[in-house]
Amino acid sequence: MTLVTFWFIILAGLWTGFLVLEGFDFGVGMLHGVVGRGEAGRRVAIGAIGPLWDGNEVWLIVATAGMFAAFPGWYATMFSGFYLAILLLLVALIARGVSFEFRGKRESARWRRTWDAALTVGSLLAPLLIGVALGNLLHGVPIAADQEYTGGFVDLLNAYSLFTGVTVVLLCLLHGATFLALKTTGEVREHAVRVGRRVATVTAVAVVGFAVWTYVLVDKGLLASLPEMAAVLAAGAAAWLVGRDRDGFAFVATSLAIGAVVLSIFVGLYPRVMVSTLGSAADLTVTNTASSSYTLRLMTIVAVVLFPVVLAYQGWTYYVFRRRIGAAPTGAARPRDRQR
Repeated sequence: MTLVTFWFIILAGLWTGFLVLEGFDFGVGMLHGVVGRGEAGRRVAIGAIGPLWDGNEVWLIVATAGMFAAFPGWYATMFSGFYLAILLLLVALIARGVSFEFRGKRESARWRRTWDAALTVGSLLAPLLIGVALGNLLHGVPIAADQEYTGGFVDLLNAYSLFTGVTVVLLCLLHGATFLALKTTGEVREHAVRVGRRVATVTAVAVVGFAVWTYVLVDKGLLASLPEMAAVLAAGAAAWLVGRDRDGFAFVATSLAIGAVVLSIFVGLYPRVMVSTLGSAADLTVTNTASSSYTLRLMTIVAVVLFPVVLAYQGWTYYVFRRRIGAAPTGAARPRDRQR
């Protein structure tokens, strides 16, 4: 295995890890106003991800930084061509991040409603835009022979990419519902289970549609379609497990489903990193966008040393905050602050 292939696999793993971990954060953000009928319930839902969400977002930073360092040609074309979509993504991520900190700063119902809306919209928009961006990598966008994106924002809104974005949103919703069922008690858990049951079938159908569409689009044979088959099986298992008092297994199933969906895109891409609709000769590949061998070797040394440290730290965080969260009394400190 060459270093170029190794770093493509690393980046695929980072993007998969980001959406698996941040996916339930997005789902909780979208659902916190539904499963938490009152202020106490909303605080419980937000408190469930309070110690975790900012650490999970680090995976996005590492994934984009890794793209910049390992495949600068890919990074330049994607981030310049998808500029408006990425700008909207940053706004969504900032809005939801700020809402965690600001919603409890005033004892005002209107103030809290404003930041709750920012959390809900930001948590919906972020996975939608990420799904659309990933779908466009595989579907193809207009890229010229000089690796310059020649299209506009409308070119990103093709049917496959939009469907991929919707599928990712539905998976995040189900992922968030199973996480809340696993991490909370009382009415919040009951509402989360109820929501999970309602979205599970729709999500499973969407994953089947995505898998079939991706298989037809890529047409690389049965072996390359293993992630799509795994996604379908995991989504079906999640739909069956939700509401059957198998909270841990349901959460694992949604994790596998969302991970398999992301992996299916990267497996379908390789050895390309972006497909050009102007002809296969203009496709961006792992070889024509990669950094020098020296850079990749240096990055490999850094990754081997530091990545286990990051995994150990994040694993310890999940272990420390592993217990379920019950209802918080009205007027109490924010769940995030109480857990700290």
